Order: sequence, then C-alpha cells, then structure tokens
Amino acid sequence: MIKAILLDIDGTLTNREKKITPLTHQVLMKAQQLGIKLVIASGRPTKGLYEYGDLLEMSKYHGLFVSFNGAKVIDCSDGTVLYNQPMDRQIVKKVLHHLKNFRVRPMIVCDDYLLVHDVFDGMIDDYGRRFNVIEYESRMCHYLLKEVEDLETFVDFDVNKILTAGDSSYMREVCKQMAEPFENQLSMMFTSNFYFEYTDFGIDKAKGLEVALGKLGIQAEDCIAFGDAENDIPMLKFAKIGVCMGNGQPKVKEIADVITLDNDHDGIAHTLMKYIPELQGN
Repeated sequence: MIKAILLDIDGTLTNREKKITPLTHQVLMKAQQLGIKLVIASGRPTKGLYEYGDLLEMSKYHGLFVSFNGAKVIDCSDGTVLYNQPMDRQIVKKVLHHLKNFRVRPMIVCDDYLLVHDVFDGMIDDYGRRFNVIEYESRMCHYLLKEVEDLETFVDFDVNKILTAGDSSYMREVCKQMAEPFENQLSMMFTSNFYFEYTDFGIDKAKGLEVALGKLGIQAEDCIAFGDAENDIPMLKFAKIGVCMGNGQPKVKEIADVITLDNDHDGIAHTLMKYIPELQGN
C-alpha cells in the first residue's frame, strides 16, 4: 500500500513552463484526500518549495518538504524540523576559498537572502542558451539578493548547501578539480548542466527521507518516487517504486523501476492512477 508520494520539482512535478499541469494537480489532491502523504524533495532551498506546497495545499495535509538535496526536512504545515544536517563551518570556509580558483559563482542562502559576490555577474552559457543565473536562482526560489565582498570570511552561520554556477561546458571541465580536496568530506554533484553543489558528507534525498519518514512510521516499501535527474537516483532507489520521467536523464532511466510519460504529459498522474486505482475518475 502506497502511503507517501515523493516528488522532485524541476523536470518532474512541473512542466517546461515550471507549472503543475491540471491533471497532475487533480490526482495529487485526490491522493492527499485519501490520506497519502505528499513529499516534495528538491535541491532547492526550503523557501523555493512553498510555492508548490501552497498550490497543492500541502500544509492542510501535513506534507513534507525535503530541501537542500536532502540536508533539511520540515513539516510544511507548521515548520517543524524533522531532519537537519548543515555542513561543518570550517569546511564551508575551505570550499569557498578553493572556489576562488575557478570561474564560478558561489551562492549561499542566509535567512531571506541569497548571498553572492556580485549581483551583476550572473550571465552564463548553457550550451548556447545565455541567461543570468543569479537572477534565475533568486527569482525561482523567492530570495532577495545580497552582495558579500568575501563569502569565505562572512560565513558565521549554518550552511546546508553551497551552490555554484558557471558556463555548462566549463563546469564539466573543472568539476573534478572543484571536488578533489573534499572527497570523503562532502557530498558533491551536478544538479543541472550549470549547477554543481556541495552538501555535508552522505547527504542525498534518500538520507533525509529515511530519517524523516521513519519518524512518521512510513518505510521505504510504502513509497513511490518520481524524478528525472541524477540527484534523484538515491530517492528512486530508496522507494519501493522508483519512477523516471520520460524526459529524464539516461542514468536515471537505467536504475528506475518504471519509465513514465514526460513532465509535459502528466507522467506522474498516469503512473499514480495505475498503482492507486482509487485515483481514477473524478
């Protein structure tokens, strides 16, 4: 019996316009009315999840937000923290110092702000698509921007994730050098072509889910998970049924139990109606 539905956002819950399609919204609402818990699990910071939690009325049904790629889990109805694992502050400073050797833009969340070195230095190239990545991240996650002359010396607070951005081709060239000093100290991965991020060692979406859901009496065999990107792989492996979207990356499709329709064609809704017959019909 499925007790929880685990959902990535970008490329999974939302279509290419960053919206939840009507059928998917309808099916997810009905699932909650049946007593099934929704969990949004994303690399985004917590504040970037509320927009979709509100659309799905998750606070009414005590849904969960898994943010920072698994480093923090909260009950979105009251903000209760079920799991939180920030990085060691001295390692954070070492990472920020190391990043000065590369043409990347580090970004850190602090309260309502996204901290950056230069708010005007955001233009990157994603294999021919040029855009302002600092504006993109701050607007998508609803953070105000704040310039900090030197993030390394400024940080004196808990940090769940260091996000870095740069030209996609450049990021692939230098990612090994960016990661090398911190092997076996931090978890590091791409979350898009142009994003490479650092979290505490052992952190991924599955780790946060296992701890938080366990507190609620929900086990891995009670879950179905949906994702499309490499950082979703631990979550799909964790759940009894791991579903890759039709638009998912090849590595994700390789490990998935099910490959469904893409995020523009209600892959989530059609799969849920198959595994939970009560969701069919009006």
